[in-house]
Amino acid sequence: MVLGLGALLLGGEGVRLYTDWLWFQEVGYTAVFLKILGTQIWLGIACGLLSALFLWINLSGATRSGMDQVPMLVEELEELWETPHWNQWTTYRRILVLVASLGFGLLVGAQASGAWETWLRYVESVPFGQKDPLFGREVSFYVFTLPLWRQLHSWFMLVVFFSLLGTGVAYFLEGKIWVNQRGVNVSGRAKRHLSLLGGLGVAGLAIGFYLGRYELLYSSRSMIFGASYADVEALLPALTVLSILAGIGSILFFFYSFRPQGLLPWVTLGLLAVAYILGGHLYPLLLQRLVVLPNELGKETPYIARNIVYTRQAYGLEDVEERRLSAEAALGWQDLQENQSTLQNIRLWDRQPLLETFSQIQEIRTYYAFASVDNDRYRFNGDYRQVMLSPREISSSNLPSRTWINEHQVFTHGYGLTLGLVNRVTAEGLPELLIKDIPPATTVNLKVERPELYYGELTDPYVFLRTRSKEFDYPAGEENVYSQYQGRGGVPLSSSFRKALFALRFGSLKTFLSQDITSESRALFYRRIDRRVRRIAPFLRYDRDPYLVISGGRLYWIYDAYTTTDRYPYSLPIRGVGNYIRNSVKAVIDAYHGEVKFYIADPRDPIIRTYSRIFPGTFLPLEAMPEDLRRHLRYPEDLFALQTHLYATYHMTTPQVFYNKEDLWEIPSGIGKEGRPMEPYYMIMKLPQEKREEFILMSPFNPKGKDNLAAWMVAKCDLPEYGKLVVYRFPKQKLVYGPKQIEARINQDAEISRQVSLWDQRGSQVILGTLLVIPVKESLIYVQPLYLKAENGKIPELKRVIVAYENHISMEETLEEALSKLFQRPAVAAGEAPSIAEAPAAEPGKEGERREDARPRGEGVPSDPAAQAWEHLQKAKELQRGGDWAGYGEELKRLEEALKKLRR
Repeated sequence: MVLGLGALLLGGEGVRLYTDWLWFQEVGYTAVFLKILGTQIWLGIACGLLSALFLWINLSGATRSGMDQVPMLVEELEELWETPHWNQWTTYRRILVLVASLGFGLLVGAQASGAWETWLRYVESVPFGQKDPLFGREVSFYVFTLPLWRQLHSWFMLVVFFSLLGTGVAYFLEGKIWVNQRGVNVSGRAKRHLSLLGGLGVAGLAIGFYLGRYELLYSSRSMIFGASYADVEALLPALTVLSILAGIGSILFFFYSFRPQGLLPWVTLGLLAVAYILGGHLYPLLLQRLVVLPNELGKETPYIARNIVYTRQAYGLEDVEERRLSAEAALGWQDLQENQSTLQNIRLWDRQPLLETFSQIQEIRTYYAFASVDNDRYRFNGDYRQVMLSPREISSSNLPSRTWINEHQVFTHGYGLTLGLVNRVTAEGLPELLIKDIPPATTVNLKVERPELYYGELTDPYVFLRTRSKEFDYPAGEENVYSQYQGRGGVPLSSSFRKALFALRFGSLKTFLSQDITSESRALFYRRIDRRVRRIAPFLRYDRDPYLVISGGRLYWIYDAYTTTDRYPYSLPIRGVGNYIRNSVKAVIDAYHGEVKFYIADPRDPIIRTYSRIFPGTFLPLEAMPEDLRRHLRYPEDLFALQTHLYATYHMTTPQVFYNKEDLWEIPSGIGKEGRPMEPYYMIMKLPQEKREEFILMSPFNPKGKDNLAAWMVAKCDLPEYGKLVVYRFPKQKLVYGPKQIEARINQDAEISRQVSLWDQRGSQVILGTLLVIPVKESLIYVQPLYLKAENGKIPELKRVIVAYENHISMEETLEEALSKLFQRPAVAAGEAPSIAEAPAAEPGKEGERREDARPRGEGVPSDPAAQAWEHLQKAKELQRGGDWAGYGEELKRLEEALKKLRR
């Protein structure tokens, strides 16, 4: 209560601070809040007071006695304004000096409080176990210590500069500096005082030059990032000399302050300026152009090697495993049979078409929305299957009536999700859903017992729960089902005073006046998960794509977080990232209770170990994460895209090859009508030379300026090899078609072009999906889905699947048919499993329930063998389109038996 009253007295910021403190209590991270706030306060006070005190001492020293001379400016103003008492300003000078000093201290303190993270990282720093090759200092010095030294130096120079400026003005107003016919005159006292401050300023320059030596490790003056030949041989000695000269100059200024005679300090400053121009700019430039450029490879070789080593370390590329592929073996139908786990998980649905389809067939009501589609994997009765799922969130902007009560008390949460296998399609060309509708209906052994989504990607508005108003739960036909929140989330509004504070925070008088909000009510805010995790841990950088996981019947969000810095020596910086990154943290958010937990995914990272020391108890070991959630960890796309971008260059580890760019790669681009680059994609596959299928993230490489394929990289997502990067390289002498070449061949195929043109003429929009590179053994298959959207329609339908292998292309209604045509599938022997894309094993009573159109043998089947054969053929095609491969296989067996009868 006392804190609340204090917050109220402080105004809007005080109210926000106090309610944030209540929120941190709710989520269990009060220690983080207090540590950051406490450090900001004491840093601001300490730096502000020291700055104000230093300025006040200097200004008071300059104004402690009366005027020796009336400044000419004062005399002119007295004549202009006819104010003979202008010099009486000295009556208020002490007050003015105090106000100016306190104002300056306030500004400096506010700026210094923002350095809380730099200070805490310095105090609790953990070594990297690596030294830089130029100065031999631990990398932690550059990441944690040098930034603090730099900030202290900037603060010191700022205080000295404004003190020097303010003191000079004070002496001028006091008449200790005046101008007459003979020029500018300075009293002895003013000269001594200003010389002392000047000495401090020059000492600051000496420190700046000294620290500048370490900044050479971030130089970008040559063809590589980091200290180059000219930096080491010219600029490093120059900075050392400049630091010594500035140090000597500061000592001379200090002596001059006691005996203000002669010009030696000013001569030293002149020499410093000349040395700065010659040694700091001209000499390194001449050395670079006259010595380095004519012999660049020879001179820069050791520095190129350093850049390669440290860049690979900084971006986690030093442990990439490279494997060679022969690309000689030709694929046959038997090879496809041996890789069913890969083929039955080929993704036929792209995110955007699937999102549009979900929006049309599963939003149910206008106030629901699907924000994104996520890739994940689950085991359905032993089968490892890739799925695409999307949470059904509440969208307050789409409410039919956006009243305050509807938005903040009634329509408070989303409900459930849609989930389907990546390759299952209905006969109408729509995704076959395993989880759908409201309440969630499931056909697999995956239950959603707590489908409410109070925290998500769209849940931005604050809400009040456990009020007297009915809280909408979900629609049920013409009626609505209402409920009351039973979770642990939210700040209790246990008193009218708290109610008033939240009314001030949200700027809503209705919050205070509402009779529906009682002492049992709770306020939920920071509900959008990106804001929620950033509020708790603002020192981490977060991925763009959080994803939803079903675990134990509940819904959880998993959010990847990174530790970054731009102070790693010799490492190439990336705009917006820095020059070091680790996916060190996995944040898990309960979609119902709002609980947030942070797990350390990379315990070797010194930066997250430092944060663990700063905020003890905030970060948990990954082993503390529930096992079921650990099975759904994904390697983040953002990090993988960054690593593949860098590895395209930094796979070359020989300085000469790197310098000549002899083996430069690039991510395939120019794909599709928009000419976009290929994005990484998730898939389940059995990697070459591996024994089992696994969930991986993959991206291919082209040689620079070429369209053929050079290699492909994968990041493993399954434990215990989570995070392992593997690159598969093709022989340079072997031509392996790349995505752009395959796309060109697809566009040139006469049958495909004719069919696409026919659809276009009928007014349908043809959408070519993502061209996927599917490794099978040591070869590649390309798969591209084709969607149709009616001229005035909004639902894309999967109409065809295009498969390409080497020089052969096939477009059929299903992946099975396209593969069968391309690889000339042999006749199926009796009792042999015919399908290479078999559906997951059915759960009794669920997936095992046979579809109505998949009748048991002999039930409702014509007696004539020819009619039976025709019936079974039609049923097989229908089951095939729907992705029911088990039923499809059964119908083929019956077809075979009917054909045998005809032969008799």
